[in-house]
Amino acid sequence: MKKYVMLLVVFVSFAVANAQTKIEKIESKKLNETRDIQLYIPEGYSDEKVYPIIVVLDAHYLFESVVANTRYYSYWNEMPESIVIGINQYEKESRDRDCMYDDDNGLPKDKGNQFFEFIGMELIPFVEKNYNTANFKMIIGHDLTANFANYYLFKEVPLFDAYINLSPYFAPKMEERIATRLGEFETKKFYYLATAEEDTKKDAQRIRALNTSLSALKNENIFYYYDDFTEADHNSLAVQAIPRAMSQIFSMYRPISVKEYKETILELKTSPYLYLADKYETIKNLFGFEKRVSVNDFMAIYSAVRKSEKIDDLKLLAKLAKKEYPDSALFHFFMGEFYEKSGEPKKALRMYQNGFSMNAIDFITKDLMLDKAAKIKQDFGW
Repeated sequence: MKKYVMLLVVFVSFAVANAQTKIEKIESKKLNETRDIQLYIPEGYSDEKVYPIIVVLDAHYLFESVVANTRYYSYWNEMPESIVIGINQYEKESRDRDCMYDDDNGLPKDKGNQFFEFIGMELIPFVEKNYNTANFKMIIGHDLTANFANYYLFKEVPLFDAYINLSPYFAPKMEERIATRLGEFETKKFYYLATAEEDTKKDAQRIRALNTSLSALKNENIFYYYDDFTEADHNSLAVQAIPRAMSQIFSMYRPISVKEYKETILELKTSPYLYLADKYETIKNLFGFEKRVSVNDFMAIYSAVRKSEKIDDLKLLAKLAKKEYPDSALFHFFMGEFYEKSGEPKKALRMYQNGFSMNAIDFITKDLMLDKAAKIKQDFGW
């Protein structure tokens, strides 16, 4: 166990050998006090990967739900493994001070300004120094803290890329500011908003009014999601909203589904391979790191290529397979089929024979490669 010191922050009892959820102490000069935070590091943490950061306000009751959903979705490869930082705000008085704003202009004041700087100038830089972090950052809050999270939108370069607002208690003028700001962005941002049938009446009205404004936005850089739960109240909506928000924000990250394959890919007038390339380039641009192309997605696009008879895509898939899975038979399988369909059986035969010595992947086994080679020999009497 080590003690790390960075700038004005002291972080005690810190380890990354295995996945952990721990309460840590941070001595902050911005706040002039010691604060409790919770830290989750993924099980497979590696110096060779980068990890998005998720900041959870009201962590004393929201943190475990966020971590559970992060672990679940990343296990199924539906979102990237992420580092989760939870800021505990046990006492109502402390929470109110953290989120303090001016009643006239609705902007942070006093302790609210200090808390804003604590997150941006002490907490996030510490994590970025001591872990491999991606550029993508998310913040989650509930009622007062959800309102507070929105203040980061108004920085010239916002600290966060995704905002999950669980039944926010908006400060004066906040709805107008949010709608205006989201309409201005020239970079990609994710914004999730939730209320419920039994939410506090006044706040639910303001949330629904903001939804009307945001639903009319024409900014293609904003990915906006909204839920109004029919069987929930102000507190219980959080456990429904967190998985909904994360699922929608990371929808592009998920492997190609049967629905996507049937309704989108098979209806393409253009190259299925280009669809795959665009999908992974979008993931890189949105989340700040390259994702390895999944075998599921290779096979979905391969199936679409066979139906579309765009045989040049097989060669492109083979090149990509050599980069992503160099020890597998994927490259040889795609190139073998490309040569077969191009009328070059000798080259196809060599590919299938060479693929026999490579590792099996999905349905592409040594037996399959032998069968493919044997069939060519039989067809041509070799």
